[in-house]
This record gives sequence, structure tokens and C-alpha cells, in this order.
Amino acid sequence: MKIGFIGLGIMGKPMAKNLLKAGYTDLLVNNRSQAPVQELEAAGAKGATQQEIGEQCDVVITMLPNSPQVKEVMLGANGVASHMKPGAVFIDCSSINPVASKEIYAELQKKGVEMLDAPVSGGEPKAIDGTLSFMVGGKQEIFDTYKPVLDAMGASTVRCGEVGAGNTTKLANQIIVACNIQALAEALTLAQKAGVDPELVFQAIKGGLAGSTVMNAKAPMMIAGNDKPGFKIDLHIKDLNNVLDCAHAVGAPVPMTAEVQEIMQWLHNHEGGQKDHSAIAQYYEYLTGIQIGR
Repeated sequence: MKIGFIGLGIMGKPMAKNLLKAGYTDLLVNNRSQAPVQELEAAGAKGATQQEIGEQCDVVITMLPNSPQVKEVMLGANGVASHMKPGAVFIDCSSINPVASKEIYAELQKKGVEMLDAPVSGGEPKAIDGTLSFMVGGKQEIFDTYKPVLDAMGASTVRCGEVGAGNTTKLANQIIVACNIQALAEALTLAQKAGVDPELVFQAIKGGLAGSTVMNAKAPMMIAGNDKPGFKIDLHIKDLNNVLDCAHAVGAPVPMTAEVQEIMQWLHNHEGGQKDHSAIAQYYEYLTGIQIGR
């Protein structure tokens, strides 16, 4: 199986490396900047143009920022899809609007190309260690055939329905993550203001009902003042914009999501867009004048 991988950013680069480690060594890679391509070439992949990937690969995987980028790469002038063979498969691991996934799929079907939308959860650490969670939409037989490819990069791969279902599931995931981070920031701020060590609060409650993967990952970052991005505020804003668009289209009430989105937007406007989404705690630090744990 010859695989093409387009988009070697924070997530895409380690995902592509894990494909090589799993034995998918016939791997062509493409990225706008060349340093990640060179790094993948040193690991055993081959740099290629988007046209070469479309012409040569059985499977094309993208990991790109949002719907416009995926549409441009796949369907733009001289896009990858124009060079793909009938029977080839496109797997989009980007987190985009499910409406866009369906639009891309409709165009690919005209060319005899199948598609899975397969966004991920887990951030950079799980991309590196190959334990991402994949939420997948697409035909059952296509999912069954290409699940091993996704399993090479993740620890959980679940088909959620037809094309678009993967990204709908990712939107639900991003609501839960965002609201958890906000609640955690509020709780640790309360502890600090009340004179209780946030680290001890974290240690006391993480094994109970309030405990979560989000808490285990983000509480230590908040307490240490570490905002190095595993998942950037600006990317979460993009996801929550997609949530709100989808929710408005289907009539789903999402008031908590809207509130967290406003907090993230405030951080973006105060030079926080490139920080980790755990930097929501810095919004509360601005309001209270204290720093959690410090």
C-alpha cells in the first residue's frame, strides 16, 4: 500500500512517523514548509508534490487546519483529487465542519474515490506515542479495509456512521474538552483564592468522579504556568466555530460552548491564540490578579 500524507504540523508529523514505525514505509509526504518533509525523509519517507501523491498513492491522508485548506488541497486547481485513480481512498484526519466533509465526499464520488473523515483526539502527546483516538465516518467496508492504517497511529478507532459522522463526533469531543478546561480553571482559581494549594486539590480529587483525562493533562500545566501548545487556543476557536455553525444549522442549544468560545476569543485578542488551550486559566488570572499555584 502506497500512502500519501499531506500536512506535517504539530499533529501530522508524528502521525506520519508512526506510519513508518508500523511498517508503512512506502510513504510520500508533503507540507508547505520543507523542514518537516526533510525530517520525514531522514526517517524513511519520500518528499513529493501533491500531484505525485495523487497519481501514485492508494491512500491519501490529510492533517490540515480547517475546511478551506482541505478543500483547496483536494479540490482546488490542480488539486490532489484531480490526479487520483478510481478506487483510491481519501482519509481526512483534519477537524473540519461535517458539512464540508460531505461536500468534499460528493465531489470525490464523481471521480470514483472513496473517503473517510477521521478526526482525532489526544493532542500532540498522543500523536507522538501513537495513542490517538480516531472518530471515523464512512462506508463500513472502507472503514474495515483501512482501519489498520489508522490503528498504526492510534489506540482507539471507532466508526460513528457515514461520512460527516466522524467530524460531528469530534465537535462533541471539543465541546466536552473545552468545558472541562474552563471548569478546571475555575475550580483551581477558587482553591487558590480560598487559600488552598491547587496542587493538593488536584491530587485529592483526580481519583474521584471529577477526575478526567483532561484534568490529568491540564491541571499540572496550569499549576506550573506552562502554556506550551499541545493544542492551540486558535485551533480550539476554529473547532468551536464549527460547533456553533453546526449547532445553529440543526437547532441544538450550546450555551456553555458559546461562553467558552468567548473566553478563548478574549485570549486570542490578548496575544494568547498560540498558547495551549489550558491557558484558559490565564483569563481567570487576569480577572483575579492571582496565578494558580504560583
